Amino acid sequence: MEQLTFTVTTEQAGRTVKSIMLGELSMSNTLLSSLKFRPNGILKNGSQARVTDRVQPGDTLSFSIADRHENTAAPMALNIPILWEDDSFLLLNKPAGVGVYGGNRPNLAGYFASRWGNAREFHPVNRLDVGTTGLLAVAKDGYAHDRLRRLLHTDGFQREYLAVAEGIVAPDTGVVALPISRHPVNGTTRAIDPNGLPSRTEYEVLKTSENRSLLRLRLHTGRTHQIRVHMAVLGHPLVGDRQYGASDLALSHPALHSHHVRILHPLTGEIVDVTAPLPEDMAALMHSP
Repeated sequence: MEQLTFTVTTEQAGRTVKSIMLGELSMSNTLLSSLKFRPNGILKNGSQARVTDRVQPGDTLSFSIADRHENTAAPMALNIPILWEDDSFLLLNKPAGVGVYGGNRPNLAGYFASRWGNAREFHPVNRLDVGTTGLLAVAKDGYAHDRLRRLLHTDGFQREYLAVAEGIVAPDTGVVALPISRHPVNGTTRAIDPNGLPSRTEYEVLKTSENRSLLRLRLHTGRTHQIRVHMAVLGHPLVGDRQYGASDLALSHPALHSHHVRILHPLTGEIVDVTAPLPEDMAALMHSP
């Protein structure tokens, strides 16, 4: 989105432009400050405006929210399914082996550099590990990105995962609330730590087969490797998760999939409800002899 437009109502008459920006439009102070110095960054009825200007009913405010920075990633032609999209953001179905960023390896920053060109900034909202598949939100401008990031870990941005864990998980439902921090020796790994950040994962067993369990999980916090760490500490690491002690290596990556998101659209107020089906390799794990 290049321009954000807002029409002042009778109830809003007499307020400042800044009040509308911080209130009705929920702009960050950082974006507000940036717009003050952009050519045509803030317009009232088509003319340059100051944040201290007062507004009247029917006034039209326009804000130039187009990106000011480039996506410097090398363009990559990848097959990334887009499951939902509008002018503000999209939801894609990330394959295993594709990072969010990543230099020479397949990555989403490179995909969007190929799709949109380098002049447009890349705004991932949530993150998925390289081996994790499924739904990931990408904003199309910094304003939408900020609004969506504020919704993360609230009822306005609900995420459910599917995972295949080793063993028969019992009880069938539960909550793991154990704090997580960086591993004291291996900084790329996370570990349970009483002094770590609060972390809460809710799980439900959907199906068992042989010595595996298909789980539905909901995150109430968003720590790095949270699901993988919490399941490992229960004694049920995810199939294929070498980093956290899996012995079942029937998959070349952790059996974790971002399955369902339900987002309260921060600009339109509509409910965006999208599901990404379980990948074939994960589904096959529950049918293996």
